[in-house]
Amino acid sequence: MVEPLFKTTLGSPVVDGIITLSGSEGKHAVSVRRMRVGEGIQLTDGRGTRVRGLVDSLAQNSLTVRISEVILESEPEAKLTLIQALAKGDRDELAIQAATELGAWGIVPWQSERSISRWEGAKVSKGVERWQTIVAEAAKQSLRVFEPVVAQPVSSKQLATMIGSFDLVLVLDPTAKVGLGNVDLSGENVAIVVGPEGGISDSELALFEEAGATRVNLGAPILRTSTAGVAAIAVIQAKLGLWS
Repeated sequence: MVEPLFKTTLGSPVVDGIITLSGSEGKHAVSVRRMRVGEGIQLTDGRGTRVRGLVDSLAQNSLTVRISEVILESEPEAKLTLIQALAKGDRDELAIQAATELGAWGIVPWQSERSISRWEGAKVSKGVERWQTIVAEAAKQSLRVFEPVVAQPVSSKQLATMIGSFDLVLVLDPTAKVGLGNVDLSGENVAIVVGPEGGISDSELALFEEAGATRVNLGAPILRTSTAGVAAIAVIQAKLGLWS
């Protein structure tokens, strides 16, 4: 059985040392997951450290872990950033959740021209906090020890100025002549731009191309905003050898 993963502050963990898991994570481990003494458990700081151990003792809303292994995982050679347009309902949230499970390194909310959902005023901080919670839970669910960081939302003009900071930016566009499978994926920092339900406007496509982005299609099927980025990440991860 694979040990569940919980996020906490680790300090400087050492084998045979003791770590206390408290707060909301400790309460979840005790009350929801119903961890028991002697069961295997994993802890992480969300920044690359994985601690394995056994539950040593239980309290009402916390537990202690006897450390059996400390692993410092390396950052991936290629870091994938999902630039996801805000979408109605929970479609954008479904997208970032699945993208995290598939290994997305960063998440950027994008207020596109055709986004029906709008983050304005107090909604901005609430939206970023909500998305960060979603990716944090997805990272734990998939046993990832690197938690993606959700950036502040950007406009189309701001996104265009960001394009140069990546080695490669792929804009998903059904009308593009080049398929994703034919793109050279060289570079350490790759971004994937996913539009809203109504698609990316012609003016935005022109703006991004002028800034250095590459338009690519995902074949004949037209995918929803909740699945397009996920499909693209899966293709890229396969080409990079993640599942080889």
